[in-house]
Amino acid sequence: MTRLEKGKLVLASHNAGKLREFDGLLGPFGFEVVSVAALGLPEPDETGTTFEENAYIKALAAAKATGLPALSDDSGLAVDALDGEPGVYTANWAETADGKRDFSLAMQKVEDLLQKKGATTPDQRKARFISVICLTFPDGTAEYFRGEVEGTLVWPPRGTLGFGYDPVFLPDGYDRTFGEMTADEKHGWKPGDASALSHRARAFKKFAEAVFGVQAAQA
Repeated sequence: MTRLEKGKLVLASHNAGKLREFDGLLGPFGFEVVSVAALGLPEPDETGTTFEENAYIKALAAAKATGLPALSDDSGLAVDALDGEPGVYTANWAETADGKRDFSLAMQKVEDLLQKKGATTPDQRKARFISVICLTFPDGTAEYFRGEVEGTLVWPPRGTLGFGYDPVFLPDGYDRTFGEMTADEKHGWKPGDASALSHRARAFKKFAEAVFGVQAAQA
């Protein structure tokens, strides 16, 4: 497994919510983190059909443009009653006619489809958040780290914290949605901890343990 030397690391994301989460997760490891958004780099077309493919597309574009290692995340919501949708198209469901994203509309779309399916009880509204983190180098080599968290979709949305579909996702074993949790509560992990809650934290934990090795337990 590749060991990543401390220095600059590019985050291949224009998503402000993801950038905040990665800043918090990467903070203990002593990296100078810069985002593609801050560098003014465009978003590549995500033409993949899996989270792994789309994560690689984003990270590779950033690594080649900057000559630096790049870290990307492709994540989404998979709803059992909707045959795994929206899945890799999770962000697309939030797109509006003017090219922006409105996740309140996306959450409403999911709810409307669940109602159409007659999925009204908690056991009929099971879902999971999936995150795939990809570390890519300018030569195209890449490593992948996947995290998932199971939960139930609630309605109406609850909480104004987090981003995306967080207000309707109630993780198993908890009585608050991701939208009602602080970032620390949502992730449930920091270097040295054995557990992680969110899908992104679970993927990042695997990344940190593999890439930073013992630093993950000591930082």
